[in-house]
Amino acid sequence: MLTTIAIILLVLWILGFIGFHILGGFIHILLVLAIILFLIRVIRGENPFK
Repeated sequence: MLTTIAIILLVLWILGFIGFHILGGFIHILLVLAIILFLIRVIRGENPFK
């Protein structure tokens, strides 16, 4: 039972480790895009939270 749980946790850890390295850049690009769009709305005088 403990061996099965350990193997499942190890596989999930490896998948998460690989997945975060691949998706890390994409998440940063989305954050930069959101900040740019937020600043454009503020500069135009629109409500940025609308």
